Amino acid sequence: MRKLATQIGICILLSTLAFAQTAKQARQGPVPRNVLLIAVDDLDNHLGCYGDPMVQSPNIDRLARRGVRFDRAYCQFPLCSPSRTALLTGLRPDSSRVYDLQTHFRTTVPNVVTLPQHFKNKGYFVARVGKLYHYGVPRDIGTSGLDDPLSWTTVRNPKGRDKVEENLITNLTPKRSLGSSLSYLAADGTDEEQTDGMVATEAVRLLERTKDDPFFLAVGFFRPHCPYVAPKKYFDLYPQNKLPLPAHSPGDTTQYSREAFWTYPFNWGLNEDQRREAIQAYYASVSFMDAQVGRVLDALDRLGLAENTIVVFWSDHGYLLSEHGQWMKQSLFEESARVPMIVAVPGAEGNGGASPRTVELQDIYPTITDWCQVGTPAHVAGNSLLPLLSNPKSAWDHPAITQTDRKSGMGRSIRTERWRYSVWENGQGAEELYDHDRDPYELKNLAKESGFDEVKRELRSRLLGSTAKVTK
Repeated sequence: MRKLATQIGICILLSTLAFAQTAKQARQGPVPRNVLLIAVDDLDNHLGCYGDPMVQSPNIDRLARRGVRFDRAYCQFPLCSPSRTALLTGLRPDSSRVYDLQTHFRTTVPNVVTLPQHFKNKGYFVARVGKLYHYGVPRDIGTSGLDDPLSWTTVRNPKGRDKVEENLITNLTPKRSLGSSLSYLAADGTDEEQTDGMVATEAVRLLERTKDDPFFLAVGFFRPHCPYVAPKKYFDLYPQNKLPLPAHSPGDTTQYSREAFWTYPFNWGLNEDQRREAIQAYYASVSFMDAQVGRVLDALDRLGLAENTIVVFWSDHGYLLSEHGQWMKQSLFEESARVPMIVAVPGAEGNGGASPRTVELQDIYPTITDWCQVGTPAHVAGNSLLPLLSNPKSAWDHPAITQTDRKSGMGRSIRTERWRYSVWENGQGAEELYDHDRDPYELKNLAKESGFDEVKRELRSRLLGSTAKVTK
């Protein structure tokens, strides 16, 4: 009898605890959805999940398998600060008026509510580790750079061995500063001693600290931005004698305007061996960064947070590795404007798929706010990608707009699934038109050829109708 009474008592206690937990959840409402925003600096589409047979990126690849990989994603401006400002404020460059690395958006649009600030206003714990807004790399590593204090609850600014050992770096372009050079270091020591290794460590700590609260965690990795610094083991993955050089050279340069090119002289005068040196170091930096992304994803899984967290992986712009004789960014060529972008939403029907639709980094703000159901501020440009996360190939008629600045004026480009059309404000109205169905490397400028007037008119009209401004 006593045993039966004990069992009844235990049942009553368990029922009471279960009722209390249910009541607590009812009072609190639905469990908030979390955000993990992973930003990478100067990363192009040389990744395994994008079909590159050389680059080893197993962790970014596994994120692609659990989310949607966007095959035609584009930045708004192929330069760090304007691109990041566009994404994080929701304003296109012509609205924020940020076109360079010095202007802070709070001086031009002081009251704009940024993406992380919006979540902070909604009661989220909002933290930044590493580079989200602009940093001068490597100069500003360890500082807050051109940050926005209104955006964050907590910030972490790691500074690793790569910053301390800058004197060991080899610069293949010695007339250029480290932040805009082809330079590298096969470093001694462990991943965790490097700045990006420390970024991953801090990100894991913050996940552990906030796992029971709604969070918006922005993690910004510095590599593969130059100087290309990574532990030696990552260089060993890419023997220089096995690295192919891009087959498409500048070709007939008379078909382009002077403004189309940023790197002068072509390849900065490097010979083929030096170009392979730089590419090896870039790829090594990519694989090193990928390993740090893996550490953060592992923590997300270990803490049971993956089931209620949207993960968005993106690069601020593309990167040329001698295509068209060009390096880095600041051009309107495909390799400079196109970016890797992966969005993983728990339970989305499109997970594991790839979308061929033309999307923009500008779409990230409304996608995150839409999925988290926190409302999207009225000023935000771009389009929520939730329909494409359900069906990556669903109907979608939004082109991508990219622009870049020159002394002679702005260059603006519109990209659809088939065409890229660019126009330069150089006093001559120079144009470029590429048919990506037939010319994926943009080697044949069709702008002056007959038979394409209607295509140009339509694309120009759409470009004029966008928030980008084009001189008529």
